[in-house]
Amino acid sequence: MTIRPKLGVYIHWPYCARICPYCDFNVFKAREASGEPAVLARAIVADLEAQAALTGPRELVSVFLGGGTPSLMDPAWAAEMIAAARRLWTPAGDLEVTLEANPTDAEAARFAAFADAGVNRLSLGLQSLDDAALSFLGRNHDAATAIRAARAAARAFPRLSIDMIYARPGQTPAAWRQELRAAVDLGAEHVSPYQLTIEAGTAFDRAVRRGQFASPDAETGAELFDTTQAVLEAAGFEAYEVSNHARGPAARSRHNLIYWEGQDYLGAGPGAHGRITEGGARQATQAARKPADYIARVAETGLGFAGREALDPREAAQERLLSGLRITEGVPLAEVAALAIPAVKIADLVALGLLADDPVRLRATPAGRLVLDRLTAELAT
Repeated sequence: MTIRPKLGVYIHWPYCARICPYCDFNVFKAREASGEPAVLARAIVADLEAQAALTGPRELVSVFLGGGTPSLMDPAWAAEMIAAARRLWTPAGDLEVTLEANPTDAEAARFAAFADAGVNRLSLGLQSLDDAALSFLGRNHDAATAIRAARAAARAFPRLSIDMIYARPGQTPAAWRQELRAAVDLGAEHVSPYQLTIEAGTAFDRAVRRGQFASPDAETGAELFDTTQAVLEAAGFEAYEVSNHARGPAARSRHNLIYWEGQDYLGAGPGAHGRITEGGARQATQAARKPADYIARVAETGLGFAGREALDPREAAQERLLSGLRITEGVPLAEVAALAIPAVKIADLVALGLLADDPVRLRATPAGRLVLDRLTAELAT
């Protein structure tokens, strides 16, 4: 049997105990779901089975259970999803299986059960180790609970990643330095520090428009970004992506690298996106967003897709540029040839110190990563 290109599987579990005010993901309150989650779990397995018929044989390198808060689901359901993925595709010997979790005591008590289900990497949403900041962010845990959960996760899983949010209103570089150092001391091998972004339509967006708070100015944001790099580099972390730092190549998020390196992945669960290469063309899929609609589509057609389309070469190249510039390795020029980027434009950006002087790849410099959105837009148009 010939194994086709490597594959990642993303499973979206959309339920949350509460909706964070900064979140614009496809999420729903768990307490309003009634018996729907059990039905959804079965629908996700059926969707995976149907999509396996589309992809054909692949080497499975990653399964990522995200959300939402997948650590709220019954661990037995996670075991069924993971087992289905392993059965439907050829699992790599070092298959990475990641679960996103919040650091509540209730979820931490289930870590061992998720490890038994096949999860070998936990992505823990600490977000902060400051109680006032956690309250501002709408989190349902305090700093002491976060510390307990991180230590429990380090015992239960071979690999641990933690998420942190910075550039909060009023936050100083000195305070962030102290907080980030405390987070590093919890023993994770991977840290994802994200600048707080005010997304349209969120509760924070409405609060900012009402004048209740404002994000730090650009200068402070840049200083906080520099502080992040300095603290994590000193602690032995490599900034292999704009917002992701790992203690060595083995600690990198294999699943996220699938996105950033333009590899194939499929999505199952409400609102999940996928990208599959078929016949030389990049196919974009998106599942129905509402759980009830997703369940109905799977029951009717076997697949949860609400949309599926072939990207034209330029669209595929734009996506490749957008994701590839995020990582230190950048993106090969050959993979964005459809954009026909003028050599003089690249030379100008090299002269400005925003791109590395590399004849075969587009690679953002540290200065370029500070203005990555503008840099990407400049290259894509």
